[in-house]
Amino acid sequence: MSPRENGSQEEPVIRDNRKIDPETGRAREATTVDDGAAQAESASVAQEPEVAAAEGSAADLLAERTGDLQRLQAEFSNYRKRVERDRITVKEQAVASVLTELLPVLDDIGRARDHGELTGGFAKVSESLETAVGKLGLTTYGTKGDPFDPTVHEALLHSYSAEVTEPTCVEILQPGYRINDRILRPARVAVAEPSEEEAPRDAADDSGAADGSDEN
Repeated sequence: MSPRENGSQEEPVIRDNRKIDPETGRAREATTVDDGAAQAESASVAQEPEVAAAEGSAADLLAERTGDLQRLQAEFSNYRKRVERDRITVKEQAVASVLTELLPVLDDIGRARDHGELTGGFAKVSESLETAVGKLGLTTYGTKGDPFDPTVHEALLHSYSAEVTEPTCVEILQPGYRINDRILRPARVAVAEPSEEEAPRDAADDSGAADGSDEN
């Protein structure tokens, strides 16, 4: 028995796509296939605005997400810089606190050196200590003859002298200490200013010179 007889397969469908009807000899109307193509084309044209709108919306969404990502990256970068700056500040404060406690010890070592008592094993210990604090950034300043600067000097004694032309540190009572640009302790000094008698004397000399010129 053939497949067609037992109904296991459908009969083939035959479509006559001839444009001239063989029976009437007249031209046939457009086939349903052409109608389907025209409908599909019109549907595609109708969908073009919707596709363009969807693409525009996707582009706007991408630009928005990109902007959010850039702002998040900038905020994270600023946060990382702030954390690093705070970490350095805390470290400097801790080092400064320890070194401030050691300043009296360094003063004692300086006085012992000035009196010639820094000898033997004590000398080596003091040198090791000074080297260690130097590695931590501690430096000393203050030299006899430096111009007086109230931002880095503390005047404990004051006098007048004809040997100076401006306020000058004539004696260093205690050296100053700093870490980089941070002052741990100002240098304690004796300050001398120009003698007050010099100004009247200069004025008198100028007056006498003027009188002599008038007589001539």
